Amino acid sequence: MGIKEEVLGQAKKAKRAAARLASISTQVKDAALLNIADRLETSTERIMLENNKDMEAGVQSGLTRAMLDRLKLNEERIKGMADGLRELVNLKDPVGDVIKMWKRPNGLQIGQMKVPLGVIGIIYESRPNVTIDAAGLCLKAGNAVILRGGSEAIHSNKVLAQIASEAAVEAGLPEGGVQLIQVTDREAVRVLFELNDYLDVLIPRGGAGLIKRVVNESKVPVIETGVGNCHIYVDSAADINMALDITFNAKTSRPAVCNAAESLLVHQDIAEEFLPQLAELFNDKGVEIRGCQRTCTLLSGAKQAEESDWSEEYLDFTMAVKVVGSFDEALEHINRYSTKHSEAIITNDYQKSQRFLEEIDAAAVYVNASTRFTDGNQFGLGAEIGISTQKLHARGPMGLNELTTIKYIVRGQGQIRE
Repeated sequence: MGIKEEVLGQAKKAKRAAARLASISTQVKDAALLNIADRLETSTERIMLENNKDMEAGVQSGLTRAMLDRLKLNEERIKGMADGLRELVNLKDPVGDVIKMWKRPNGLQIGQMKVPLGVIGIIYESRPNVTIDAAGLCLKAGNAVILRGGSEAIHSNKVLAQIASEAAVEAGLPEGGVQLIQVTDREAVRVLFELNDYLDVLIPRGGAGLIKRVVNESKVPVIETGVGNCHIYVDSAADINMALDITFNAKTSRPAVCNAAESLLVHQDIAEEFLPQLAELFNDKGVEIRGCQRTCTLLSGAKQAEESDWSEEYLDFTMAVKVVGSFDEALEHINRYSTKHSEAIITNDYQKSQRFLEEIDAAAVYVNASTRFTDGNQFGLGAEIGISTQKLHARGPMGLNELTTIKYIVRGQGQIRE
């Protein structure tokens, strides 16, 4: 069987499964999530064995330490995936909710009901936990999901998808509700782009190159997620210690994720005091600073930044740093180079914080907090399918509600239109 035939067969199977999933009870869906969670924990050794194959291949192929961290699964992370599914069980099922109802003068009762999107395709890179997060969210919201992970995580994704699929069917969900495209050839992705008769939406999770390809080539509607050139602006009215803690956390806690900070702007009035202290903290983590002329003057170890650095998503221990002359210059810089993901200001000036919240165009805007909080679980939404950086349908962390749409329901007593 060729690649096209194989992927098409999976899409047809997913469409059949989606038709049944749309009307399956919350109790059955929750039982499936709990069954998957239990299976993950009892299969920990098996999962880690497959993940080790990916890790070894990643080392041999030269993946960065940050990318290897994204790829790695251990007992704690596997338990975290299982716990995430159990948290989903505690969240309200949005399917079937009538969110608005009104009566027209002619007696018609019109309402909006939440319904599943249908068949969701997820194209993602590196992080095998996405396999479980996506499967759990899609199933709870009544959708079928077709997963296409990166080749660097193929062994991990195979075992996780198999566990999820088998446990879901065992609990009463239809076959085909969770499927993984196991072909690593890029042709499989191209085939997905053409399947608008079977897929309702494609969601890419990964670097700028992947997202750009999906947006430009797909005939299936796309929700853009994830590219994160996230900024922190340290204002002249910032608390120095707070700014150090937040910047260090946002850059170094997990640099290879989309909510990690990539760019730092520092007001000129505080730069001379702040930047040397930050550089000392960064040295312990091996963070490379690529700075403007003023930054390089203040920090002998900084590398001269190029124009491309201001828009770069490094996903590594590298940060672009610029000293700005004013609050307005910081706003202008962020809105110019932002990928509209997450932006933060550190300041004790209330008026500036309000202007920052109002004038920065991003999915999440912070005052005195790390950008690393842009996450469905941290926002109380349970697991997330990704961070939407667009403005249509969904924006920010995409949880259960964002994996549904609406249909109008209309009740009459024989009305006809004149």
